[in-house]
Amino acid sequence: MKNLIIASTSTLHSGTYLDYLLPELETLYSGLDEILFVPFARPGGISHDSYTEKASSAFQQIGKQLVGLHTFEDQVAAIADAKGIFTGGGNTFVLVHALHARKLMQPLREAIFSGTPYLGTSAGSNICGPSMQTTNDMPIVYPPSFKTLGLVGFNINPHYLDPNPNSTHMGETRETRIKEFHTQNTIPVIGLREGSWLEVKEDAIILKGKLSARVFLQGKAPYEIESGSQIDYI
Repeated sequence: MKNLIIASTSTLHSGTYLDYLLPELETLYSGLDEILFVPFARPGGISHDSYTEKASSAFQQIGKQLVGLHTFEDQVAAIADAKGIFTGGGNTFVLVHALHARKLMQPLREAIFSGTPYLGTSAGSNICGPSMQTTNDMPIVYPPSFKTLGLVGFNINPHYLDPNPNSTHMGETRETRIKEFHTQNTIPVIGLREGSWLEVKEDAIILKGKLSARVFLQGKAPYEIESGSQIDYI
């Protein structure tokens, strides 16, 4: 049974790392003392060790130990044996490149489908859909495939920002980019605003947090869904 949280971000404005999600994580990882951390997205180029140390400080607040996947010689076995898994944010291209290069994408998918509790934030959420093609990140490396975990039947656009009607900026908005994606692809997309997350229990998917989310379907006008909505019909 799938049991996961797909969160838009790890840190809210004026908050600390994962602080707004800690009550949810206590429930998600209930009864577990050790969580496997996937640090490969490397925000800002941070080292795997430094990233694991940063994430560990948050999990210590709920009595959990975090162990970096990069420290294992057999990383496929580490995923299979994990009691719980967390993939942190950063650059989605770097993350997906690393998972494919290490042949970890399929083992990670199998572990989550078998019921291993999973948290993804930002880039770690991007990989929950069928592909990573609605990421906001710069393509600083070239992964062999854009295919990701396919834990849900739609792509995620984390950190979703609404167009500002008063802005003089003439660049593309998130909505413009997602609509452009739909000129070539049929996969639905959910724009997750910061502070929002999806709670996935097997086939039931519920939007959580204080904000609504924006749904994009090919050939249709985007629309809003309110917090508390069940969205597994997409």
